[in-house]
Amino acid sequence: MIQYPNIDPIAFTIPVPFASGIPVRWYGLTYLIAFSIAYFLATKRHNRPEFGFTKENLSDMLFYCAMGVILGGRIGYVLFYGFDRFIENPLVLFEVWKGGMSFHGGFIGYCLAAYLYGRSINRSVWTMWDFSAQIAPLGLGAVRVGNFLGAELYGRATDLPWGVVFPNSDGLPRHPSQLYEAFLEGLVLFLIIWIFTRKPRPEKSAAALFLIFYGLFRSLVEFVREPDAHIGYIAWDWLTMGQILTMPMMVGGVLLWVWAYRSKSNQL
Repeated sequence: MIQYPNIDPIAFTIPVPFASGIPVRWYGLTYLIAFSIAYFLATKRHNRPEFGFTKENLSDMLFYCAMGVILGGRIGYVLFYGFDRFIENPLVLFEVWKGGMSFHGGFIGYCLAAYLYGRSINRSVWTMWDFSAQIAPLGLGAVRVGNFLGAELYGRATDLPWGVVFPNSDGLPRHPSQLYEAFLEGLVLFLIIWIFTRKPRPEKSAAALFLIFYGLFRSLVEFVREPDAHIGYIAWDWLTMGQILTMPMMVGGVLLWVWAYRSKSNQL
């Protein structure tokens, strides 16, 4: 087994006059890294004929989509993973200092923001989503590394030699499921879509690939990821909320893939 390294979840503190300072956590910092990676990748493909974005478009897109991710991630977490508490006290939505972000909520927020911004610059929703599918995965991987640095969302107990003993756990070695997700949902997913889109592809196909493979990778990792303590397993001692929320992504991705290749008059 591997002992979790002594990592301070606070990366640094911003000095503030007459106060103790503002702590900046690694998890929050990885969001900034994620958006920076997405912007860098966007500059590599923004002027391709099927997109035709300007540099100004990229800056505006990043701002609006970042807001969609953050707001959607928080709202999604409260509704998907703490709805009972929300009904009792709707103000928990604003208790951001207690943590809690949902990928699926952030994904919905991102898609909505990209759609609305696309309308403002006369781009179709498929153009926006196909473009986003190419630049988002590495950022997702960065955020999962942030989960590992914060010693949160770790996996189930294991006797495998790379099991990690996380602080504030029960002392058992556990799957570093955050790193599994960083590798699969980040690096592997990025390579699949980036290589696939090196040449013209049917419209909608990049978005479809993202949905299919993210859903597949997330569902697989959920088998070794510890479920949220206040929810546990939904059924059969293995089905988790993450898997339930991911199933529509995979189904939707397959349907979108079929649609893309049945109507490929518009080529990416």
